[in-house]
Amino acid sequence: MRRESLGEFEQLVMLAILRLGADVYGVPVVEEIEQRTSRSVSRAAVYIALRRLESKGLVSSRMADPTPERGGRAKRYFRVEPEGVELLKDSRVALLSMWQDLEPVLGER
Repeated sequence: MRRESLGEFEQLVMLAILRLGADVYGVPVVEEIEQRTSRSVSRAAVYIALRRLESKGLVSSRMADPTPERGGRAKRYFRVEPEGVELLKDSRVALLSMWQDLEPVLGER
């Protein structure tokens, strides 16, 4: 396993990108996380996480042309890089390993 680890929110952001498709901008990422986790997520938090993930080389971005509507702004589209996918897989394996055999302790049936 790699030394670097992902925080829960970073994992959620990357998983949302993967669910939504290769190139996606921030607003749908926010909506996907909110829909799937039933918790409120700020756009700022998502964009901060995206910048952090991009600086680590786990996510990349590109600027698209401005939208045609009046005053439309260019959007930055994100995609998860192969190293990011591998780190997500490593994180999943580590978490599943930690959860293994805890049912008696947690009282689950």
